[in-house]
Amino acid sequence: MTRHVLRRYALRLVSLVTALGLWQLLTGLDVDIWLRFSQFPTVTDVAHAFAGRLTGSDYWIDLTDSLTRILAGFLLAAVLGVAVGVLVARSRLAEDLLGPVLEVVRPIPAIALVPVAILLFPSNEQGIVFITFTAAFFPVLVSTRHAVRALTPVWEEAVRTMGGGRWRILGSVVLPGALPGIFGGLSVGIGVFWICVISAEMISGQYGVGYRTWQDYTVVDYPGVFVGMVTIGVLGWVTSTAVELLGRRLTRWLPRTSYVPGGRSRSAVPPAPASARVPVVVKAEGDSQYQSDAQQQGSGETEQEARDEHLV
Repeated sequence: MTRHVLRRYALRLVSLVTALGLWQLLTGLDVDIWLRFSQFPTVTDVAHAFAGRLTGSDYWIDLTDSLTRILAGFLLAAVLGVAVGVLVARSRLAEDLLGPVLEVVRPIPAIALVPVAILLFPSNEQGIVFITFTAAFFPVLVSTRHAVRALTPVWEEAVRTMGGGRWRILGSVVLPGALPGIFGGLSVGIGVFWICVISAEMISGQYGVGYRTWQDYTVVDYPGVFVGMVTIGVLGWVTSTAVELLGRRLTRWLPRTSYVPGGRSRSAVPPAPASARVPVVVKAEGDSQYQSDAQQQGSGETEQEARDEHLV
């Protein structure tokens, strides 16, 4: 691990510790300047409540139930979202048949579908999975649709020239080319997913992190409420990071850029050496006067260096 990476992790740790220290200071001193921090539990109160929850069995049951709902609903939303997104983007018939219905249903908040889920499904568990599936389905669908439509047709034509059929184009061009957009939708969907699963558990669940958080609020157990909030935040961060790492793993063939101080980005692929550059001779109009591209390139590099020095 390089020094630069260690410095970044140290800054993140300092940021977190600073936020916790400010929380403890404002709540410990009962500061009431417009915001009423005297009503908040302190960091130590939340830590004691968290330690008490970890030793009990209810916390782990709630955590298991919420993660089970997340896994079932999100996998279903990922598979169907990608499939429907590709179908709508590649087929005019599918766009005409499914597009109007999807665009009408998409603006409806997933939490507003709770009455529909109660009427449709015989158990609360199935209704919660349905609500969370709906929340993650549309971000994945929209991102996949836009990513597929943005693909250059040259790749598809190249595969057709070599004798490839529809399935070959789908597996070699469409899905690999749309992967960055697909994982962008998955990252957005997993964040919305946690919001809706917690809200659905609060309304119609019997177990889960959201249900327990709402129960703590009804009995005025504010440290317990913050325990639920911290748990939700950590779980959301872990799942979002997992989706992002999986996306980087599956799209490792993409060119990467690394951060350079000063506001400029540096490509991960090194530039070609000067000796490998082939000068191109360009004929000027009129006389038989020639000008090589190497001279133009040298003057261009000089102007670029002067511009960079000015920016620095």
